[in-house]
Amino acid sequence: MTGGAARRGDPDGELMEDRLVLAGATLIDGTGAPPEEGRAVVVASGQVTDVVAASRAPSGTVLRLDGLSLLPGLINCHVHLCLGAEADPVRPLLDDPPALTALKAALRARQTVEAGVTTVRDLGGKDYLEFSVRRAIAERLLPGPRVLAAGRGICMTGGHGWWFGREADGPDDVRKAVREQLKMGADVIKIFATGGVMTPGVEPGSPQLTEAEIRAAIEEARKAGRRVAAHAQAASGIRACVDAGITSIEHGVFLDQDLVARMKQTGAYLVPTLIAPHAIAGGGEAAGIPAFMVRKARAVLEAHGRSFELAVRGGVPIAAGTDAGTPLNPHGSMVPELKFMIRYGLSPMDALRAATSSAAAALGLEREVGRVAPGFAADLVAVEGDPLADIDALGRVRLVLANGEPIVNRLGAAGRG
Repeated sequence: MTGGAARRGDPDGELMEDRLVLAGATLIDGTGAPPEEGRAVVVASGQVTDVVAASRAPSGTVLRLDGLSLLPGLINCHVHLCLGAEADPVRPLLDDPPALTALKAALRARQTVEAGVTTVRDLGGKDYLEFSVRRAIAERLLPGPRVLAAGRGICMTGGHGWWFGREADGPDDVRKAVREQLKMGADVIKIFATGGVMTPGVEPGSPQLTEAEIRAAIEEARKAGRRVAAHAQAASGIRACVDAGITSIEHGVFLDQDLVARMKQTGAYLVPTLIAPHAIAGGGEAAGIPAFMVRKARAVLEAHGRSFELAVRGGVPIAAGTDAGTPLNPHGSMVPELKFMIRYGLSPMDALRAATSSAAAALGLEREVGRVAPGFAADLVAVEGDPLADIDALGRVRLVLANGEPIVNRLGAAGRG
């Protein structure tokens, strides 16, 4: 399995690129359809070219995946590649030299893709260093997931996230801040509508950006064809974002029935990041996490879980994201987040959809990734066991392809057909 494009003659005598045929696995295609046995997934030129009965698979290099489950590569809609999940990740972010931050971000990207996560949305880094990581991955200089990046999140002066965001006050300044991110190459715009856990002196339940500022950000992003993700925990901030046409609410700690109904009506996605406050609350000050973060994380846990349950019952579209990089919340596996989503009401199949096709739709990539189907990127992961019966199976990665390129192959000689 090399990345080269070997050529061979087909039965009609025409030259074609060598094909990779994945056979023997239980196929979970990302759409929510029941798992299928006896299917073969055909890969060529970085795409899935066919999904056929194994008996009808074309010639090519065959990998046997017997006893494994084959899924689309997972999608993490909320990461921070420049944050390292230390007990206080803000300190190294501010203190490390830029070159070191970039190197660390590249290593975290590799850890992520090796865990079977083949697409991420980075919602805030440092000095656009994550943009360079995005480019290096796209140019195949280093292994990593497909990266969509926001650049600097836009917050009010002194608001949540000021330490790595772009402070802006008033609708005109917010418009300028959005334009700055677009100029630098942002794929998505991030705004901080409310307070949060990791910034001292602000509270999760407090509104911050005004309704006019939120509308200005969304309008400016839409002009450029970009989506907007909002850090929004307080109910009033969530309401302002949803009414203005936000694409996704990140965290959504203080939802109520009215907000759930509004989100369902507008199609706004909830990216709950349930693991983030749980990791902070669980580690506590004994792990070295600053006391103000611990206090706030513990204060929101009950409301956060209740809000997610409301959203699930109310039919809000859900996309998975972990907030990777926050305290004791490392990059890589999405299993801890999916476990919480199942605990608070999602079925295992819907949790998998939240990390595949639903996540792709939230990012605007629903025609490219998140499914195992012809024409989609060959972002594929094979795991040992059945994740619908045991979500921990997603941590037992045996094969990862990203755009058809092998990233992980733990199949051994038995995997060759």
